[in-house]
Amino acid sequence: MAEDDFRDKLEKKLPSLNILLASHVWRQDHNGFTHQDPGFIDHVINKKASVVRVYLPPDANCLLSTMDHCLKSRHYVNVVIAGKHVSPQWLNMDEAIAHCTKGIGIWPWASNDEGAEPDVVMACAGDVPALETLAAASILRNKLPELKIRVVNVVDLMRLQPASEHPHGLSDIDFDVLFTKNKPVIFAFHGYPWLIHRLTYRRTNHHNIHVRGYKEEGTITTPFDMTVLNQMDRFSLVQDVLNRLPQLGERAAYIKEDMKNKHIEHKNYIRKYGVDMDEVRNWKWELS
Repeated sequence: MAEDDFRDKLEKKLPSLNILLASHVWRQDHNGFTHQDPGFIDHVINKKASVVRVYLPPDANCLLSTMDHCLKSRHYVNVVIAGKHVSPQWLNMDEAIAHCTKGIGIWPWASNDEGAEPDVVMACAGDVPALETLAAASILRNKLPELKIRVVNVVDLMRLQPASEHPHGLSDIDFDVLFTKNKPVIFAFHGYPWLIHRLTYRRTNHHNIHVRGYKEEGTITTPFDMTVLNQMDRFSLVQDVLNRLPQLGERAAYIKEDMKNKHIEHKNYIRKYGVDMDEVRNWKWELS
């Protein structure tokens, strides 16, 4: 291609390359290990920050907003990860547009720390991680209503990087406002957990960030069992929170026992029936 032709094409702002990954790690009831590698995210993030973008919409409305943005964009490589299975709808369309425009934010309806300092931040990136985080938050809020929980959802993964490293990166001030400077952060992530550490290692509170994600465990099994095998399920996340809040003292003991019993009940149930328990399959966000 002649140099003048190349410059002409650049001036026309070529449409972005948009990659939609819909068959992903966490729903392996028929695919198995061939579909269990989220490492494409890591590969993309190695490329130039001026070009690559990675989005993990948590529900259908956020997916619509994300794809609208990606299809209108120019000169980028946009990777969007969104499962093709039926899943809950967390935000209405207006809320989804606002949330996706920010790329990251607190979900006030799932949190109870407004006007106070949170005891723990529960963060998530991805549709299944969002589901399990919200389920874990509901368990904790029902069992420990005095516990102050902040739920943070990440749509634009590059928001986690410092602004000096990526155009979408948050400033240190904004990052600290969301994730605090000294509180435990339990982060449920769609991909390999060390990627979150890689993106946040310069942040003030990095030493308090504990990430759950895919760690090469799984096979053809039930949807929820995939999260259990990788310790990203709601019962494991509850225990992760309790383990990092010593101030709860003995109050945590019985809740942890209950979560361990739920894991046993889950294993016995799927062996007998081949599907997940009703309380998992039919779970909806609600507080008692």
